[in-house]
Amino acid sequence: MPKPRSGTGEKNLISQHLVQLRKQNGISQRDLAYQLQLLGFDMDKNVITRIETNQRFVTDIEVQAICRVFGVDYETLIDGEGLQESAVV
Repeated sequence: MPKPRSGTGEKNLISQHLVQLRKQNGISQRDLAYQLQLLGFDMDKNVITRIETNQRFVTDIEVQAICRVFGVDYETLIDGEGLQESAVV
């Protein structure tokens, strides 16, 4: 049975919101992975890259951990509620 995807075929709903959160907080993918590892989650920079490029499914436990690192709620990470719009350069 195939894994579920969004209506547009994405593997997760958080990819672009995660990129925005990282950039707004000045955190690199490597630093985010390190912070997640400190919380006990086995995620490295490559995992973060795959999530952000929509090549990887994300578990609810990982969503919870990412929310914890950034101090945001689920709606912010999943729906982008409360995120600043990124300026077009």
